[in-house]
Amino acid sequence: MNVPRRTGVRGALARARFFVREFSGEAAYDRYVAHARSHDPDAEVVSRRAFERARTDAREADPREGFRCC
Repeated sequence: MNVPRRTGVRGALARARFFVREFSGEAAYDRYVAHARSHDPDAEVVSRRAFERARTDAREADPREGFRCC
């Protein structure tokens, strides 16, 4: 976890943005792309839309992740 180390208002905003992205899961795609590129630079990386669809499908298929009524 690489938290920005700035000071002042800009630093506070950067830290807030970092934590919101981590909490919401938005940073997961960036981590996936970095991981895929570091292990095989020539590998095809799926689009953000396909990545999010796969994440949602996996989350809904796992009963331990909670209940979804609709």
